[in-house]
Amino acid sequence: MGDGGEDYGTWLQGRLSHAGMTKDALAERLGLTNALVSAWLSGRSEPTEAMRRAVTDLISGTGTTGGAGATSSPPALPLQQWYHRRAHPDGGREYGNAAAFAFDADMAVLTREATQNSLDERLDPTAPVRVEYTLHELTGMHLRQFLDALHWDALLPHFEQAAAAPQKVSRSLRAALDELTADDSLLLLRVDDHNATGLTGPEYGDGRFAAVVRRLLDSHKASGGRAGGSYGLGKATLWATSRFGLVMVNSTLSEPHEGRTQRRVIGRLDLPWHEVDGIAYAGPAWFGEPDTKTGDGVVSRSWWADENTVRALHMERAGADPGTSFLIVGAHDASGDATDLRDIHDKLVRSLADGFWAAMVGGHKGGPLLRATVRTLRNGRVVVPEETVDPSARHPALCRALRSYLDGETVEELTSEEQVAAVDVPLFVSPRRGEARSRVKGREHKAVLLLTPATEADDRHSRVVCMRGNRMTITEYRPRELPPGSTPFQAVLLAGYATERVGDDVALAEAFLRASEPPEHDRWDRTEELTSLYERGALSRLKEFRTEIDKAVRGLVQRDTGPRTEGPAGLRELLRLDHDVPVQRRSVPFPTVDRLRARVESGAWHVVVTVKLPEAEEPWVLSPVAKFAVRSGGKPVVEWASLTAAEGCRIENGRLVVDGGVRRAEFRGVTAPASHPVRGTLARLIVDVHKVQGGAA
Repeated sequence: MGDGGEDYGTWLQGRLSHAGMTKDALAERLGLTNALVSAWLSGRSEPTEAMRRAVTDLISGTGTTGGAGATSSPPALPLQQWYHRRAHPDGGREYGNAAAFAFDADMAVLTREATQNSLDERLDPTAPVRVEYTLHELTGMHLRQFLDALHWDALLPHFEQAAAAPQKVSRSLRAALDELTADDSLLLLRVDDHNATGLTGPEYGDGRFAAVVRRLLDSHKASGGRAGGSYGLGKATLWATSRFGLVMVNSTLSEPHEGRTQRRVIGRLDLPWHEVDGIAYAGPAWFGEPDTKTGDGVVSRSWWADENTVRALHMERAGADPGTSFLIVGAHDASGDATDLRDIHDKLVRSLADGFWAAMVGGHKGGPLLRATVRTLRNGRVVVPEETVDPSARHPALCRALRSYLDGETVEELTSEEQVAAVDVPLFVSPRRGEARSRVKGREHKAVLLLTPATEADDRHSRVVCMRGNRMTITEYRPRELPPGSTPFQAVLLAGYATERVGDDVALAEAFLRASEPPEHDRWDRTEELTSLYERGALSRLKEFRTEIDKAVRGLVQRDTGPRTEGPAGLRELLRLDHDVPVQRRSVPFPTVDRLRARVESGAWHVVVTVKLPEAEEPWVLSPVAKFAVRSGGKPVVEWASLTAAEGCRIENGRLVVDGGVRRAEFRGVTAPASHPVRGTLARLIVDVHKVQGGAA
């Protein structure tokens, strides 16, 4: 078969036409009979794999001539070009890629989604996926050379017209173009993975290549049900992180395509609807080799680039291991947390360690699933040397807990600070709709809870980190009703394939939990997929699972852990809490700000706010309010540029949502300098939380 699902003869005819070569010329240069080439074209026979490679090399102009009558190389293929999709004939318009708005253009979100996609495409299960993040700032001559290789001048008319519309994407694009001109600087971010499948498959038919480069909401996974993603939205974060909506791709394939595996290159641009010279364009565009065989005129397809081309595009890959490199052109961190190269570098390292610490942990029986590095360059020179992400540096207790489990060294009850306790937690998987209900609650799956004392290096503690599949963190929260005086701890909840167990219940639990995750994959909750695929009561099974997790945590932390090494014995005796004596707890009647950490950066206040909440069964919905305590007058309210959840909460429509039973939550905020009545340094900042609804109110 040829490309796009057509037979080899159809593919060959299109390539010959594209190269301006006749079948007789091909036969002559290969030293074959005209009848044999005619048989290929008619579909009566197909060449061997070796002959396919020879044909591809010859047509592309990279192979040597062969045969007694060979005289010269065929004409070279046309140069690469940008193909812009024409507007819909019915007048429909899209002012941007809606999939890109499913996530924030934040480096932490990018690392989560892009790295999870790499894990999902792990090729050799006995070796880790290697992910490399490279920041590269280009200025001056280096910038101009890169833009020339990208055919930037051909894009400028489309950029200018797309940036003129009164739409959100257009305004952001206008600012990016202005800054590129004013600063003469462009930031590239390349994400490389190795030991991954690569973008295999045909140009236009079903496969990984088309799912990533040509389609929306196509999740083409091949990880045996272990995939973290399921919506096909994660790839949109690559384009969302580009200020120009532009990403270049270079893939080394695990399976040959057109007889080749190395340097399959293409670019994709996502613009809003626009007009250039009276012609309306839908927005998407592709950079590649002209292709006339689609029947819709000349479009751009991927091409097999030479080493000089990928070097000019800053997309050269180290080694020949299968995998893909994504080059984000005009990368930025929309959260405002990272403003310079060092900040972005450090945020990438932190985000990888926070989201994938568990995938980076290995045991005696098997190594880690993932290794990650980050490096930073400016005009080809090293600014920050390559840094290997060390998960133990940020999460020592969590790494200890998982490593002990993988090595089979857990205990049933803690008696020292270095031990890890393990206990099974039941999850009942609801039957799918239409299945025979052999059990009232469904099939039981035994998840695993690991718990160990926290360390002094842990910024946050007494929380449960939940995961499934390839051990990416899904959610974390503080358990309800912890005993007073509980020893600070770290806990890990492993479900589905993350338990490293086998059985039908494991696969059922994996699918059940994946169906309960929203596109962000940051919690287990009600989703349309869950309620449509599973029998009534599925949401109750999730709530019961949460209750069982909390119960298991309390059962472990209530046990006497023996002597600890925290201070003199006499002082420990004086401060000892007796669980048998009732303890009077002061109730909090309404949510209050417990702690505020703040700094002024680039004119904006950056805050980390901890909120205490009273016991409640229903979720709290709060409105964070920032005010300036100026030297005279009232306290004017300032607007938030961004709000992000940190622990025990989530952000929905600008509101802070805290689930019932959670007594402590933390969020981050950045104020909008344009809304400041005075400069941020001339006022104190006050942050309050107003109740929108909560508890039984």
